[in-house]
Amino acid sequence: MGEDHVMEKVAGVVGLGIMGGAMSANLVRAGWRVLGFDTEAARRDDAAALGVDAKASLEEVALEAPLLMTSLPSPAALLATARALAAMGLPRRVVAETSTLALADKAEAEAVLRAAGHVLLDCPLSGTGSQARMRDLVVYASGDAAEIARLAPFWEGFARDWHDVGAFGNGSRMKFVANHLVAIHNVASAEAMVLAARAGLDPHQVVRLVGGGAGGSRVFQLRAPMMADRHYEPATMRVSTWQKDMAVIADFAREVGAPLPVFAATAPIYDAAMAQGLGAKDTAAVAEVLHSMPPG
Repeated sequence: MGEDHVMEKVAGVVGLGIMGGAMSANLVRAGWRVLGFDTEAARRDDAAALGVDAKASLEEVALEAPLLMTSLPSPAALLATARALAAMGLPRRVVAETSTLALADKAEAEAVLRAAGHVLLDCPLSGTGSQARMRDLVVYASGDAAEIARLAPFWEGFARDWHDVGAFGNGSRMKFVANHLVAIHNVASAEAMVLAARAGLDPHQVVRLVGGGAGGSRVFQLRAPMMADRHYEPATMRVSTWQKDMAVIADFAREVGAPLPVFAATAPIYDAAMAQGLGAKDTAAVAEVLHSMPPG
């Protein structure tokens, strides 16, 4: 893809969920013409209301957009998208893949697209759905360095910052490390908020004072207010979706031989949230699991 295509500021977004929908809206606000597709009509309607040119099929998007971004929920969705795009016989397309998926799944999609003359970049995102809405994401881009650099106006349209982290797959590796910490910080934040509640402290004062101190974290700043209110909607990351990410990180750690005892200790808390029917809630809802546990 040449630089002229980027400067035309036309992009297609495949997957208009929490992340894809927010990124699409920010690209529109940044002056991009955004064509969008999602298998769910309601998501297409929501995107259209924000200025996205919502299409009824992947083919309609790919025909007009030399640059595509995918934000998909599963390996099956990514592979189906890659195969469909490869079968279209289009000129070279560059696809920025932003989902959090296993490396083997991204590598399979990359091979399918490369065989058809296209380029897949592995570009996971650091940030939640609420951060995506505020254009507060960081892109971990990996793959073809020339294409990553050429896409600077695109990254800047929906993200606060972006980095070329090297060879294809390094983006996902960086994301796994980041999500490992998110999993821990989220449960640690919930534990602290429940401790504060049982100590009789004002939870909103805890958010203000602890969040800005040495014990705070970005996750605490984002999720502790929800924990203080004990209200976990709208979800910026659903517990059910996070379970998928947890499994991907655990598999990756086993593959590289890294011990993750603290990460492993959080898994039962997320499992309990699912068992308590909190799967559709924000991951901050792990606080409810701790609220329900006896003292000690």
